Amino acid sequence: MTQSPENPNITKEPPWLNRLVSAEPRAPLMFPYLAYLLLLAVQGQTPPSAWPAMIGLHTMGALWVCWLFRKHWPPLGKPHVLTATLVGLLAACGWVVGQHWLDGITIGSWNLGGRLPLYPGSPNPYNPHVDFGDGSPFWSYAVLKIVRATTAVPIVEELLWRGFLLQALMSWDRYESVPYGKFHWRAFIGTALISTIQHPDNWGVSIFCWLLFNLAFYWHKSLLSMFLTHAVTNLALYGYVIRSGDWRFW
Repeated sequence: MTQSPENPNITKEPPWLNRLVSAEPRAPLMFPYLAYLLLLAVQGQTPPSAWPAMIGLHTMGALWVCWLFRKHWPPLGKPHVLTATLVGLLAACGWVVGQHWLDGITIGSWNLGGRLPLYPGSPNPYNPHVDFGDGSPFWSYAVLKIVRATTAVPIVEELLWRGFLLQALMSWDRYESVPYGKFHWRAFIGTALISTIQHPDNWGVSIFCWLLFNLAFYWHKSLLSMFLTHAVTNLALYGYVIRSGDWRFW
């Protein structure tokens, strides 16, 4: 996982970074995501008028943390552009079609398309036109959010989910000893179920998407391909939202 200290690229890094990675080898795969969540929480404390600027800072901050740890990542593999594009589009289509299908299924008083019962409240889609209107403020906000969703988001999430958790759910303390991309039912299903914490309002399609992404990763064993797959999914999904006004996917 971590390159040898004798490597000249490592010795040029800040001493604190090397000490951090030595003390916590999982940091390069976990910390970019944690930094992303922290910066997202900071954005949530600001008024909508500040969101375009905050999204820009959020994106750059998350990418900067990724850049700090880049030399400690496992080999990223090849992009596999065709597979990544097709899987990404399939995931986006499944996200929309699957969610609307679940909306039509009710068990007792619970609609399967609604929020998981473990979480309070109900989905309340945010329509940015309310705060930004239809002109340039809206497009500044929308474009910056799409840029974040196709750059920082795929990297931080794939490092955590496919780069770490698929191995960690097989052996948490010795995850680095698990062959990269090795299949195991516990990790395959477990990561998909855990993903519902991240998407409580779209839990059903989140499970589908994560299973699909896991299969794509098992196939090519390439994080770089998963970066691209995730970016294509987010771009297609946000494109659909802009065109249709179906803001529950925003």
